[in-house]
Amino acid sequence: MKPFLIVFILIGLFTFLSEAGPLAYGLCQSGCNALVVACYAGAGFTFGTVTAGVGIPAAIVGCNAALGVCMAACIAAGLAPTP
Repeated sequence: MKPFLIVFILIGLFTFLSEAGPLAYGLCQSGCNALVVACYAGAGFTFGTVTAGVGIPAAIVGCNAALGVCMAACIAAGLAPTP
């Protein structure tokens, strides 16, 4: 019975600590999307209209790579416990 009580208390504490994580994750994703739209516009394209293929410009490949790195960083922001 005692291990069950300890697990129950720990789950309750972790839930309390990660209250704002999803909000931080959503804000981070919005920022990443705004940056990739600006990157595409700087390259002379509209985000969402370029399909991947052989003739894709190098600037678009760079924008997509930067978006991937940014979104990966958002995972860390979403998982960080914020009171």
